[in-house]
Amino acid sequence: MNDCHQSLRHPVTAELCGASSAPGRVGEAWPLIIDTDPGIDDAAAIAALLSSDAVDIRLIATVSGNVDIGHTTDNALKLLTFLNHRIPVARGAATPLSRPVVYAPEIHGDSGMDGFVFPEPDTSLLIGEDAVSAEARVITAADRPVDILALGPLTNIALLIQRHPEVLPRIRRIVLMGGTFAHRPEITVPDFNIAVDPEAAAVVFGAGIPVVMIGVEIGWDARLNPSDVATLRAGGTVGAMIAALFGVYDDGRVDRGVQMYDPTAAWYLLHPELFTVRPATVRVVGVDGPFSAITTEVTFADNSDDSDNPEADSGLQTHVTVATDIDVDGFRRTFVDHIRRADARGRA
Repeated sequence: MNDCHQSLRHPVTAELCGASSAPGRVGEAWPLIIDTDPGIDDAAAIAALLSSDAVDIRLIATVSGNVDIGHTTDNALKLLTFLNHRIPVARGAATPLSRPVVYAPEIHGDSGMDGFVFPEPDTSLLIGEDAVSAEARVITAADRPVDILALGPLTNIALLIQRHPEVLPRIRRIVLMGGTFAHRPEITVPDFNIAVDPEAAAVVFGAGIPVVMIGVEIGWDARLNPSDVATLRAGGTVGAMIAALFGVYDDGRVDRGVQMYDPTAAWYLLHPELFTVRPATVRVVGVDGPFSAITTEVTFADNSDDSDNPEADSGLQTHVTVATDIDVDGFRRTFVDHIRRADARGRA
């Protein structure tokens, strides 16, 4: 079946074939692809993004990660159905590029989004194209360069780079959740999104595309406290859904704070003013060791905390920006506000 021909008659997927490409305007929402493995914190990030007028989500591409590809795709459909948004979903890679799959049911539950009973998914949102082909089509059809938000392993994006190099100049930047820059001893969890498919991560970091890395240290620090979760629970249906998911996330220990890994990556798109960033080069290391040993080696281009001169001291030519700090109070406040906004819109 010719998916492009079919999509021209399908209101959800028409944009994938360029059927709607109005010229961009100053202040217009920026076109965005979300590549994700939902996942509880993925769900929180996507719900918040859907409340914002700053981004125009053209496609959600699923990838194996937190759970298998069947569950991540089903979860994306269930979330969109619950939130009443019609965005095309494309099924992506079921396995890493060259190694066995690794999942995280101990964090997200067997389904990936345990803790809340979602409605049956609207399967009409699932398109026939695979995620890599769909991403290439969306990028080609867009009137201006597209942002990609990567919330899971980078398998789909590495395949996009390898199979469709012609679209790379049309990618404005890849904002990804993953990597580590400080190797702090209190952070004992593996850098999951990089370690699941380090070969894919090496392709992405080495492609020369602008990348913004929101590392595990940022998600570790940016926690919602119990009162934030209580506010979400009392605020409306969207907030109650997220609070219910948090009740099982990472053993449901809300009392120690809810680590907001994927939402912080989304937050760079919505509130970049909350971040401190520095230019850097990033290399994936430890690929010959155990899963927990695979990580990133970050070399900052500036040897001071002042990044006004990205080429100072080292002379490195960089295309990667690494977040080194986040205004946690500002993040908490604005996250709760965005979910309130989603509830005020009545899930529309």
